Amino acid sequence: MEYIKTIFSERILKAVISNPKHKDGKYKKIEIELKKIGGTEKYQIACYTEKQVFHENVEPDLITGTVEEIMRSDSFRQLDAWCADFFYMLKVSKKGKESLIKKRIASKTDEAIAGNNRKKKYLLEENTSIPPLVDLGVFTKDGHIVSSMYDKYRQINRFVEIADNVVDSLKLSSINILDFGCGKSYLTFILYYYLTEIKKMKVSITGLDLKADVIEKCNKLAEKYRYDGLSFEIGDINGYSVKTPPDMVITLHACDTATDYALYNAVSWNAKAIISVPCCQHELNGQIETENFSVLTDYGLIKERFSALATDAIRGKILEWQGYKVQMLEFVDFEHSPKNLLIKAVKRSTSKHVRETAKTKAETLMKEFNFSPTLYEFCLLYTSDAADDL
Repeated sequence: MEYIKTIFSERILKAVISNPKHKDGKYKKIEIELKKIGGTEKYQIACYTEKQVFHENVEPDLITGTVEEIMRSDSFRQLDAWCADFFYMLKVSKKGKESLIKKRIASKTDEAIAGNNRKKKYLLEENTSIPPLVDLGVFTKDGHIVSSMYDKYRQINRFVEIADNVVDSLKLSSINILDFGCGKSYLTFILYYYLTEIKKMKVSITGLDLKADVIEKCNKLAEKYRYDGLSFEIGDINGYSVKTPPDMVITLHACDTATDYALYNAVSWNAKAIISVPCCQHELNGQIETENFSVLTDYGLIKERFSALATDAIRGKILEWQGYKVQMLEFVDFEHSPKNLLIKAVKRSTSKHVRETAKTKAETLMKEFNFSPTLYEFCLLYTSDAADDL
């Protein structure tokens, strides 16, 4: 009980009580959050049974006694708690021995920890003049977010956040970017704005697409915004050549094997970084055959989703084989779009063992399901050619 008093002497923003001593106890876990309710701060307590959750609100000056009572009466063995600067973990062993761990954590807003309605800090701030966001309909002319476009605003910021992290890791004062299958290029315009206006970098971005009318419109917008380092060209991802290899390649929703062509080109140019949001991964769905795991192919929906995930898992390992550090990130919330996976790859100096291990993992999955991905075939030939050159 002294440990609990020590913990709640801080302004605790969130706490979780778990690990009940008896499996047949009334509650499985308890969650406590500091929230603004009716204009004043209160602790909302959520008590979880196997199938239900019960809520009650408690005044801050009563929370210590409430937590003591919960821990004592329901025999919970663990209490995790977060305040602005510290994380606490109180544990009780099976023999009744108590221990308290206190760790400093990075400072976070109350919203991030306790969801108390404070605004998240976005890279693209509201009340800022950002022409592409106005034309996209996300901002009004005076810089306010259109209420129905808030999800789109979050998605755009998420993309810029990921790109910003990649650019920082490259440690470049200027950057050359190629955007394959750029389409209407709203994200391309916004990325250019962020890198030039916010980060004050020297930037050259080229957008590539097959649709002449789209390219014409994009070039007119670039001229309208006076984005001198941003241009658009008509061209096919397959066989596209560049005068100066790009530092970073972006491919957003390039359909099916178009993503593979884009990734292969990035690899062959030795691009320092790749950001890819794949789309419509149909290729492996038409190839999949397996005896050991036929349960994954018996249902069309399961087969389709597994094939899509396998496609991107193999792409990730192939990029690792080619010397990239790869992360698979969630681009947008799944509720907004099932096509929410983003591949982030940054060139790194890696050992031959690490690269060959990644290749073997990809080949093992391919062999099991009879996969023959386009990107693998391209990179196999590319690696063979590179070896011949040596």
